[in-house]
Amino acid sequence: MTKTEQPKRSIAEWVTFSVASLILAIIVSLVGYTWLNEKNQPPIVSVTKKQTIREINGQFYVPFEVVNSGGDTAESVQIMAELLINGKVTETGEQQIDFLSSGESEEGAFIFSQNPRQGQLNLRVGSYKLP
Repeated sequence: MTKTEQPKRSIAEWVTFSVASLILAIIVSLVGYTWLNEKNQPPIVSVTKKQTIREINGQFYVPFEVVNSGGDTAESVQIMAELLINGKVTETGEQQIDFLSSGESEEGAFIFSQNPRQGQLNLRVGSYKLP
């Protein structure tokens, strides 16, 4: 049996191997850093009125933005709106956001038949569930 010799690696092969190894080490380090520093915070979901109220054909559009500033994903986020005029609830609205991951935001609008400027408009997150 004859023993065949492996050809020696060229400088280009060593440089390519070194660069690939460095990139792999950086990726593994970043994944590990993210995993260790992630605090597994629950979702922190908030809703705010986005812009001014628009009136179109006798209906009043109230745009809003909902944001998840927590660590985990929220599913079935329920957004509720109440319009109080003279201290009484005159209209309510409800919307559902299917999926809101960490740092994500969604926009929407509630539509009322009465002018929200004539009363007090309350927007709030009603509930969510964890995936």
